[in-house]
Amino acid sequence: MIEPTASATPRADTPDDTRLRQTARQLEGVFMEYLFKAMRETVPQDGLIDGGSAESMFTGLLDQHVADAAAARQENGLGDALYRQLANSLRPPAGPTP
Repeated sequence: MIEPTASATPRADTPDDTRLRQTARQLEGVFMEYLFKAMRETVPQDGLIDGGSAESMFTGLLDQHVADAAAARQENGLGDALYRQLANSLRPPAGPTP
């Protein structure tokens, strides 16, 4: 069984914590957007109708929107892992207070 650490106790978010959490989620969204773009490039484009630059612009915006929405709903995803890893650098080390 995995024992919880002392830093696993819930704390009130400071403004720095909130900004770090938002930035980590945005980074997760960018990562997912690139993932969607790479997946879309694997689909053959041999159709009768070519949408041209308008279609590529639309699919790019769609990928960005879906990636941002997916990152916002993701629990225990890349963004949360980054936040947990980096949040320790924002907090002073826990120890006895004089």
